[in-house]
Order: sequence, then C-alpha cells, then structure tokens
Amino acid sequence: MNDSRSCSRTRKARVATPRYRSRFSTAMHATGQPARALKALARYAVTVEGALATTAVQTVIDETTHTVTYSRAGHPPPLLLDADKHAVKVLDQASDSPLGALEPEAARTQSTLSYQPGATLVLYTDGLIERRDQDIDTGLGRLIQNLTRHGHLGPEPLADALLTNLPPQKDGPDDDIVLVVVQL
Repeated sequence: MNDSRSCSRTRKARVATPRYRSRFSTAMHATGQPARALKALARYAVTVEGALATTAVQTVIDETTHTVTYSRAGHPPPLLLDADKHAVKVLDQASDSPLGALEPEAARTQSTLSYQPGATLVLYTDGLIERRDQDIDTGLGRLIQNLTRHGHLGPEPLADALLTNLPPQKDGPDDDIVLVVVQL
C-alpha cells in the first residue's frame, strides 16, 4: 500500500501512484523481502516527478509459519487484532522515512511477528485517521478503539464499520482513504 503526497490533489501524484504499484509489485516479487522492495522503490522515487515523500507499507503474510513480515516508509503502522479479538498490536517496529527522503541506497528495516489463525490485519492510509485539529495519535487511538469494538465482525463488515465510525474530515483537504482488512 502506498500514499503519494497530495495524492488526490495533483496530477503528478496521481500519475506516480499507479507507477509505484507496478514497480512495487515487481520489486516485491524480485526480492521477496519488504525492506528490500522498499529500498528498490526508493531508488525509483527519485526518478519520478511527484513521487518524493511517498509513504508505503509492505507486508508479507506466511500462512505456513503464521508470521507477518513488514516494512514501512513513513506510512501509518499496520494493526494486528489478536485472534481472541481483545487486543490490538501496533506494528511500529520497522519504520523508516518516506520514499525519496533518504539516500536511495539507505538500509531499510523490517520486522516479523507471529499471529494466531483468526487474527485480523488492518492496513490503511493516513486519510482514515488524520484530522487537521488533532494529533495523528488521537486518530490512531480512535481506529484502535473501533477495531476492538467491531473486531468480531468479518473483514467486509469490519471495514464498513471502521469507515462509518471514522468519517473523513469535514471542510478539510481532500485526502484519499484506503482500508484493507485481512482475516489471517
């Protein structure tokens, strides 16, 4: 998942985002590692107008070992709701600067954690939690609260509940909202 700065407001950013998706998919298939894929994408970011400061998160779910490996480039952290639907883990251990903000060859971090079958992974863009008059951590807390409250739902109804209870900012800048909910 990626989010270009001013993604919904500028043509340059709108053009960069589909290019990123294609390159990101290719990088992920070639490297098999989220951090390496982000590093490859960072190299690409410096060559595309409107692509600097793009945020991204890449996750790899291994259903055999019940692990999630992830890496973030300035993107909001994925959330993992445990299989019992009581606790949410913020996946914030592997975090680096947005793409193009560092030297393209800078090392990127990744982290791996285990999950129990039945857990739920949530990925989202900052448009879901960011509000002009609030710290972003307040919005993240609101998302975690709603995820815990509605976590018993399946992926599609859970996504609907989160989108309903975390409406877009009124009278604010247009920001895209992307939400992905995966039952593990």
